[in-house]
Amino acid sequence: MSNIEELIPPEVGVLLSIKTIDELGIIKKDMLRKIIFQRGISVIKIGAKNYIDRKTLISYIESNIVLAIH
Repeated sequence: MSNIEELIPPEVGVLLSIKTIDELGIIKKDMLRKIIFQRGISVIKIGAKNYIDRKTLISYIESNIVLAIH
């Protein structure tokens, strides 16, 4: 299994916008908006934009990993 923290380069910062997460190829915009709407992940709202804390995103991904059975 890969290290989830390596998916997010440190130079993108601590707070990630939905657009940045989509551009990194981690989660698509539409899916991320659905997760936020269903309160599956917490966001930080600054003005009209939603940001997700780096640690929160990593925790969300780690908690939703399902291992395939061979």
